[in-house]
Amino acid sequence: MPLLRVCWLLCACLLSLPAGAALAQDAAVATDATDAVVADAAQADIIETPEVVVSATKTPIPVTQVTSAVEVITAEDMKKQNLRTVMDALRLAQGVAAFSNGGPGTDASIRIRGGSSSQTLVIIDGAIVNSATAGGYNFANLTTDNIERIEILRGAQSMLYGSDAMGGVINITTKKGQGPPTVGAFLEYGSFTTVREGGTVSGKQGIVDYSLALSRWDSSSFSAVNYRRGATERDSYRNWTGSARVGVDLPKDGRLDFNFRWTNSDVALDSISATSPAEVYGSKMRSQDYIFSGSYRQPLTEWWSQKLTLSRAQEASLFLPGTVQRSLATNVLSTPFGSPNETRVLSNRIEWQHDFRITEMLLLSGGYQFREQQGENDTGLTNRILSSNAGFAQAQVNLWDRFFGTAGVRYDSYNVFGNATTYRLTGGYYSKETDTKLRTSYSTGFRAPSMNELYFPNFGNPNLGPEKSQSMDVGIDQFFLSKSLKLSGGFFWNRYRNLIVTTNDPVFCAPFSTFGFCPQQLGDASTKGWEASLSYAYTSERQFLRGVTFQAQYTNTLTRDLDTAARLPRWPVDQWSMVLGYQPIAPLWITVTGRYIGSRFNTTGNNQSLRAFDVWSLAATYDVTKQVQVYLRAENLFNEKYEEVASAGVPIRSIFGGLRVAFSAKP
Repeated sequence: MPLLRVCWLLCACLLSLPAGAALAQDAAVATDATDAVVADAAQADIIETPEVVVSATKTPIPVTQVTSAVEVITAEDMKKQNLRTVMDALRLAQGVAAFSNGGPGTDASIRIRGGSSSQTLVIIDGAIVNSATAGGYNFANLTTDNIERIEILRGAQSMLYGSDAMGGVINITTKKGQGPPTVGAFLEYGSFTTVREGGTVSGKQGIVDYSLALSRWDSSSFSAVNYRRGATERDSYRNWTGSARVGVDLPKDGRLDFNFRWTNSDVALDSISATSPAEVYGSKMRSQDYIFSGSYRQPLTEWWSQKLTLSRAQEASLFLPGTVQRSLATNVLSTPFGSPNETRVLSNRIEWQHDFRITEMLLLSGGYQFREQQGENDTGLTNRILSSNAGFAQAQVNLWDRFFGTAGVRYDSYNVFGNATTYRLTGGYYSKETDTKLRTSYSTGFRAPSMNELYFPNFGNPNLGPEKSQSMDVGIDQFFLSKSLKLSGGFFWNRYRNLIVTTNDPVFCAPFSTFGFCPQQLGDASTKGWEASLSYAYTSERQFLRGVTFQAQYTNTLTRDLDTAARLPRWPVDQWSMVLGYQPIAPLWITVTGRYIGSRFNTTGNNQSLRAFDVWSLAATYDVTKQVQVYLRAENLFNEKYEEVASAGVPIRSIFGGLRVAFSAKP
């Protein structure tokens, strides 16, 4: 069935060419919701690929020299698909499981290669944003506004980044202002009574560059619990997002960067449960998020450079349990459990890194990181502090632009459980004659227990230590046609030890819990699988064939709880995605996306089976003038009936359209 849908969509795109402006109304170079319209439409012919990757080694290196498994999502990628959230972009990424507990604004988690969300480190402009209390990062309110780049680094990366990076790292950066001063604005309306609007100011004057954005998103007709289970109430969502990046070029190639991101959200909730879902009246989550960061980069000599990063991420979230709930299974009304509760978390980070170019073949890096997390809530978790001091060292070798390797070690010292030492080794070979790259890596990782696991009243176990892991992968990247065609494949393997799991053990839990439930370090798990991807880009001056791009990825993930022999929850064995872009004429770009998620289990112990599904979307952009663009996005084209999480709501067939305008100081 998915193959038939692909064929149908391809035929529809081709047949629509004579009336392309009516079907799709936005340009290939359409800016995102907060960007200026590109001044020269001829640039739509240019299909760019990232030239360097930073997150794999914390230093910029060409993609042909990267020896880790990494994927890059650019602002250009998100523009062409008219994506609203980072979550939507990550749903199409390699080796990633992305699921949300309902509609916009509900809890949204990302996991990599069989790991959990708390084993995936998320960094925004140098700030670690994983929650001190829950462990993972909630992507629910992170829009694509003013975001330039997302780097997804798969595999254990604790040697570079410390705790929470057992499964991988997601590194997100804000746009850097450039060019003449430009002012832009957008307005969007669509299904679920959705209204979005916002504006941007960006540019560069002298040594100062700036990129500022502000947007609002309102929706009032999306049920958090799946309406097909009998829900009649429609839940609201409101999101204010502001972001800013201001940079200053200093003498001798120095650089100062200041970043700020703010989110204010309000979302109505329901009770998500596979066995007893209920719609809840008056239940909400209200959140305020702030991210501050600054960095100072300065070469000290021709062979020695340094970078200092300071950041703070803080969140206050108020949960309101509601007044009445109606069971969708029995229709019985009852009072929701719980009371109003506010959680406040804070994460501070200081990192100072030095890079030493010893020879053309050897680069040494070393650094120090201080990390501090604080958390408290109104249900009895008093303000607690988790802090660590860490030092790391890494050597990068480049022999004749053919043989590449890295070796590094890290030591973290925590105030709650002691120490953790991790290391990583990677290697690669690039054949210039055949445009072939072989790569492999082996690394260890760890995750410090979260504040809830350590100290939550009548539950937390203060004696917990870190989770630990080993990670290995091998892969091959083959380029053809001057790198316009790329084929990749690889195998990965992870072993997790001392996993923290909640158990019912009244004897063991007696010192911590009167309920008999508490966290213990009893878990062992393994994951392994295969990854394959293909990307292709074509440009020409032919009529009705100005450009074509195609990306596809497949991931096979076998997970196993080594204690019970069950699969890990919410991990499909098979998943794939594809993105097909087509440019018939210069101002028009059409994008078709599809993703398939195989069957999986919603909870531990192979319980609550969820069926496989495939979902397809269509996006189109059209340049009316150099200052005006219109766009269209259609989601769930075939009205697929599915659930990412048991009983959680998902979009039905829906359509959104919008208008963007931009004016530059340079005509």
